[in-house]
Amino acid sequence: MIDNDKRRKIEGTLFLVLFCLTIPAANWMIGNVGTVCLRDGPCLVPVAPALMAPSGVLMVGLALVLRDLVQRRLGPGLAIAAILVGAAISAALAPRALVLASAAAFLLSEFADFAVYTPLARRRLVAAVVASSIVGLVVDSIVFLWLAFGSLDFLAGQIVGKSWMVLIAIPFVAYLRRRDERLGLMPA
Repeated sequence: MIDNDKRRKIEGTLFLVLFCLTIPAANWMIGNVGTVCLRDGPCLVPVAPALMAPSGVLMVGLALVLRDLVQRRLGPGLAIAAILVGAAISAALAPRALVLASAAAFLLSEFADFAVYTPLARRRLVAAVVASSIVGLVVDSIVFLWLAFGSLDFLAGQIVGKSWMVLIAIPFVAYLRRRDERLGLMPA
């Protein structure tokens, strides 16, 4: 049987690795996964009827949830370190024309997520993940679109696409909360 401290560290490390992997996955998806791939542009996926978004938005929504789980398991200090490393990975992997937009959007959205999640997480984990992810995905969408294209034309698709991943992750977060309570596993 794994003790709670070891379980928290193992799960936290897994969430951290997955969080870091969402960044290259998002960059790869933008150029390779979609129902439509624009010439010299992103590949798009439908996120709602008559609403398309670059496919990488799916990974960005997941990254916001994973960052919250990293903080829950490994603590705020490592969550901040993960944000800084994630921003560096984002800058390193983004297409040259999008480096500033990608890194700035990642950094600002993850810190917005952190600011909302931190005060809510101890008492209301699921609400904290939902609220912080919504704030983070809106910030990410606005900052990225404005810096990359000087336009918010695709804002709705960005927000809806990222929200789907948050919504899909919520049952897992609720399961973790119930399991943590049953095992007496307190957040870091």
